[in-house]
Amino acid sequence: MTDASPGSIHWKRNLFVCLVGSFTTIVAMTLLLPFLPLYVEELGLTDHAAIVQWSGIAYGATFFAAAIVAPLWGRLGDLYGRKLMLVRAAIGMTIAISLMGMATTVWQLVALRLVVGLAGGYASGSMVLVAAQTPKDRSAWALGTLSAGIMAGNLVGPLIGGVLPQLIGIRATFLCAGGAIFFAFLATLFLIREEKSPARKQAAKSGGGLRSLPHKGPVVAMLFTGMLLMFANMSIEPIITVYVAQLVADQAHVTITAGFVMSAAALGSVLSASRLGKLADRIGYWQVITGTLAVAAVLLIPQAFVTESWQLIALRFLMGLALGGLLPCITAVIRHNVPDSSTGAILGLSISSQYVGQVAGPVSGGFVGGHIGMPAVFIGTAVLLGAGALFCHLARPQETHDTRAA
Repeated sequence: MTDASPGSIHWKRNLFVCLVGSFTTIVAMTLLLPFLPLYVEELGLTDHAAIVQWSGIAYGATFFAAAIVAPLWGRLGDLYGRKLMLVRAAIGMTIAISLMGMATTVWQLVALRLVVGLAGGYASGSMVLVAAQTPKDRSAWALGTLSAGIMAGNLVGPLIGGVLPQLIGIRATFLCAGGAIFFAFLATLFLIREEKSPARKQAAKSGGGLRSLPHKGPVVAMLFTGMLLMFANMSIEPIITVYVAQLVADQAHVTITAGFVMSAAALGSVLSASRLGKLADRIGYWQVITGTLAVAAVLLIPQAFVTESWQLIALRFLMGLALGGLLPCITAVIRHNVPDSSTGAILGLSISSQYVGQVAGPVSGGFVGGHIGMPAVFIGTAVLLGAGALFCHLARPQETHDTRAA
């Protein structure tokens, strides 16, 4: 077994706490999706176009803010400890999400969504802590397990958000979400163990970032791949409902069918993430990354020519199975190519690049779908994923003592 990073004696317990905490915080962040337009209307807007516009602004504000500060929190984690960053994120999100239930104007809602992005980042911070604390030969499996919990939160959150406000009201739902994150804060504070490393702190002070790396190629390739992953996942979001409407005979079933399509890829990723991570620990990260990108590219092509909704659901599920192991492998490659003193800073850049893909995907998909046609979105994304597979194949280090670590 390769040497583990400092604190790895507690890595299994830390992984469990991070898994539960990430699932909880992601559920709390995504449960507002089904009722966000209703809440915006409740805050005083009546024009339909304004409601849609401000709902989009409020939703995107969190990701915009998080993309800006992710490298900063990663750097501070290198200096002062990764557990501290999780505690900070949990308490910040507890306060901000609880206050959303007390907002009286849409401006206050947007401002609080910005605060969630600025102060939050529990799931991404968990990735950094788990990557740094897990023995290297188990890192992809551990990160895959954590990714599965995060994606499960993305699945469960909207489901809860569709039911809970009808039972207790929208404002009380925000307070419940804040309370759930508070329990994650307590678990993080009292259960996670991170051994102090003065040597790491001193090394982090003396340097960090991409410029400090002797071999930047693998890390740059992973930053690009992370952005591409989120781009591919999000590119069809703006056109799903319209595309499904062409496939469903009964238009009353369009929304629920679109929901199944959206959930299919996430469900596939939940099921495959830890398994592909375990496979990558055994055969090598680069092989899994290149293979999954290529398979996903192939699966995108028939999505442009489906004639029934079940065909699209099945293909999205298979695509989710293929892409489920990508994020943990990306994180593992970065972890193996970056010193412990810079892990947080570089993984922060990785998280920012993923947010770029998360924003660029829907914007590009909406533009291409509206001006060229919806099949072009699938074909164009397939070409990008195929190019990404080729790029990763070419960027892979050819000579290394440990193919997993390269």
